[in-house]
Amino acid sequence: MNKLIISGAPHVHSPQNVNKIMWGVVIALIPTLLASVYFFRFEALLTVAVAVASCLFFEWAIQKYLLKQTPTTSDGSAVITGLLLAFNLPSNLPVWMTILGSLVAIGIAKMAFGGLGKNPFNPALVARAFLLISFPVAMTSWPTIRPLFGDAVVDAMTGPTPFGFLKEGIAQGIPLSQLMQSPEIPSYANLLFGANGGSLGEVSALAILLGGIYMLWKRIITWHIPVTFIGSAFVFATILNAINPELFINPWVHLLSGGLMLGAVFMATDLVTSPMSPKGQLVFGLGCGVLTIVIRVWGSYPEGVSFAILIMNAFVPLIDRAFKPRVFGK
Repeated sequence: MNKLIISGAPHVHSPQNVNKIMWGVVIALIPTLLASVYFFRFEALLTVAVAVASCLFFEWAIQKYLLKQTPTTSDGSAVITGLLLAFNLPSNLPVWMTILGSLVAIGIAKMAFGGLGKNPFNPALVARAFLLISFPVAMTSWPTIRPLFGDAVVDAMTGPTPFGFLKEGIAQGIPLSQLMQSPEIPSYANLLFGANGGSLGEVSALAILLGGIYMLWKRIITWHIPVTFIGSAFVFATILNAINPELFINPWVHLLSGGLMLGAVFMATDLVTSPMSPKGQLVFGLGCGVLTIVIRVWGSYPEGVSFAILIMNAFVPLIDRAFKPRVFGK
């Protein structure tokens, strides 16, 4: 008796196939890649090359020798995982840690669940969370960047991210208005174009937006998750800032620094780990945005995007069930 075999999610009625979608995302990541290479030079190229190569190798080896399957490394999904993993790492992270992160992303977060379309959590974010918990010092040592517009050049080799600097100052009781005048805080222009400390893919909000516009144009993603993610984070941060501007950070700093833009455009929109229905995507984006600000403001770690997305990934089955489309004919 023949059985109807259905492949893993996402199930989208579209002229596109998995390969076209995956390589379309790779194209969308090129502006962010170019920005990271411009600011971090050879270290960025090395980190990206190691992450992509090791993700491809681990996916090929696991499928061929452990799962006894035909390797699917040509579909582009492992390349995306490698790029996003690299974009979530400091450029000066030791090579062996990058390789270990690739093993966690592919071996544990993806292939252990059956491969593409079956993983409940974003593989790159699982690897980042693992590395952050395991090697907190190495994962929070950020190389300094030469500003593009008017700010003084810092001589130190490493320094805190703008967010880390502000959060540490607030914890010490320093007024936020005083902290914002520090040379450690880049101007809004530098935050937009990328001259601020952080992970490889977090530095340039403009490059990320260009990639997001390309994916919207190609209909790889829809507007629901990125708009609600960014919008809810901005509104929540605005409310807090209005309550106490000396304690809660300006919403524009929230948007333009850290991993919020990268997470909203490229990782929260992952077709496998996000809800299927438009209403579910709105709820998912809202939850990601609010949780990001909650973790940033009241958490011990200055960045909250990765954990916010992973938490909402866990709720995706419930969201899909709550916003299940009406059965045809019912």
